[in-house]
Amino acid sequence: MENFIVSARKYRPSTFKSVVGQNALTTTLRNAIQTNHLAHAYLFCGPRGVGKTTCARIFAKTINCQQLTADGEACNQCESCVSFNEQRSYNIHELDAASNNGVDDIRSLIDQVRIPPQIGQYSVYIIDEVHMLSPGAFNAFLKTLEEPPAHAIFILATTEKHKIIPTILSRCQIYDFNRITIADTVSHLRYVASSENVSIDENALNIIAQKSDGGMRDALSIFDQLVSFCGTTIDYQSAIQNLNVLDYEYYFKLTDAFLQGDVTNSLLIFNEILNKGFDGHHFVTGLSSHFRDLLVCKDPATIELMEVGADIGKRYIAQAQACETDFLIPALKITTDCDMGYRISNNKRLLVELSLIRLCQLTSAKKKIITDEELPPLQAVFPTTGNATSGTSTPTVQGSTPATNSVSTAALTQKKAPAPQPIVRSAAAPAGKRPISISINRGTATQASTTPANPHQEVLAETADEHYSQEAFELAWKAYAQKIPTIASAASYIRSTLPVRTEAHVYEISFSNIFQENEFKTLMTDLSNHMRQTLRNSAIRFVSKVTEASEVPRTGNPEEILRKMMEENPALELLKNTLKLEID
Repeated sequence: MENFIVSARKYRPSTFKSVVGQNALTTTLRNAIQTNHLAHAYLFCGPRGVGKTTCARIFAKTINCQQLTADGEACNQCESCVSFNEQRSYNIHELDAASNNGVDDIRSLIDQVRIPPQIGQYSVYIIDEVHMLSPGAFNAFLKTLEEPPAHAIFILATTEKHKIIPTILSRCQIYDFNRITIADTVSHLRYVASSENVSIDENALNIIAQKSDGGMRDALSIFDQLVSFCGTTIDYQSAIQNLNVLDYEYYFKLTDAFLQGDVTNSLLIFNEILNKGFDGHHFVTGLSSHFRDLLVCKDPATIELMEVGADIGKRYIAQAQACETDFLIPALKITTDCDMGYRISNNKRLLVELSLIRLCQLTSAKKKIITDEELPPLQAVFPTTGNATSGTSTPTVQGSTPATNSVSTAALTQKKAPAPQPIVRSAAAPAGKRPISISINRGTATQASTTPANPHQEVLAETADEHYSQEAFELAWKAYAQKIPTIASAASYIRSTLPVRTEAHVYEISFSNIFQENEFKTLMTDLSNHMRQTLRNSAIRFVSKVTEASEVPRTGNPEEILRKMMEENPALELLKNTLKLEID
């Protein structure tokens, strides 16, 4: 049985030309060899699996090659190249600093440096993971690194450049290796798959490239793993199943749910993801990347920044057309905040679920603008019970029910003739259209009025007034009470009482003291505008008076006085209980 060699070793580059994704560095090294401008010490630094040790070996072989090619590559035919390829060269020495990191190990290296090469011009010493040397070993190495023998060249390789002391850095030529791009990784994997007679899907290649995080060694190891799992045919579904990668499909479905404001479906999709064993933090970072890719697809000039397969790229472009920039940027802010808070959160699942709810609210919180032609009948929102003055009840619009705590969905969809238009119009609305929003608050459907620019400017109807029921009046009254500041004493009184109708459309409100009345007068114009627009009747008017009989007694039992005051102003009782006040 033939011995298996992993792809990372089998397809390891042997020439500068075959190194993937480091063209600038390999060109510099090749030119230095051709012009004989060789330094005595080099430092190769960068992430794992990007070709540091590989380039060090190619460089060491090439500078000792006796028959360089015209483009500065090793010939692989001379004695020096053959001995190197057969791993029996005495001119190239590799040292692992992770296991030889003491002062004694460096002393042995210094003694070895004095010996000249047997074949070729240079003895090359490759020290891998040089950052693992101890401080004493670094100091012992300084003098030899600065002034080595003429035949000695040091090549230091490390993944953690910041751990190397400055005195070592100043003695070396530093080459920073980059992460290998997705495109370069996919191209090389395609070449390896073709050489191994493996059929692999383009999307699967992109998954491997993204999973490898810029390291070619990792990419080739993942490729071998998939070949063991799938055989000679690798498709996208098999790749994500074996690599435990979250499918793009989940992100596309979640984004559709966000755009529809579908909180329920969003939470169910997230629950399905957790049940499949995926980490919540991995999901959040993936969702952030998905929004980033959608934002990139909004502009044709930035589509090239996408790092996905062609088929999935088309889906990104299609979904990006349905997403507004005003949605994507706040969505990125929400997912980024969730990512930052995930590690310190005690309830990580709740944190993610709250973020999903906020993402759904980015679209559902926007008020729907409805023109007069699309406006449902008033009875659909506030059912009419006949003549408001007589109080007699007649059947409401067909398909609707009295609006006590909810609104009939069927009634809201009915059509009607254009409704009366107010004199005061919204600045953003075109002429002839009156923007109106339908909002639902705590299960009660109300029609929110368009507030004029000046709250003290009264709004009148242009056409004949409409009739309204007492029930509709009470709903509109409660809707207004919910939006005024709770700190005002008049606000508490308005929430706890209803005005009394004294005439056809005149309502009287009684107050226990002059202060409440004065405060109410500041709200009266805004209240009148709200009620007139909501009920479509410009005849509605409010009057106020102070009831002397209900005044708080000035003398008597302090507890009785306090009880009376709390009855008239519930906020006072809340203040007493919050501060734990007692009567002296």
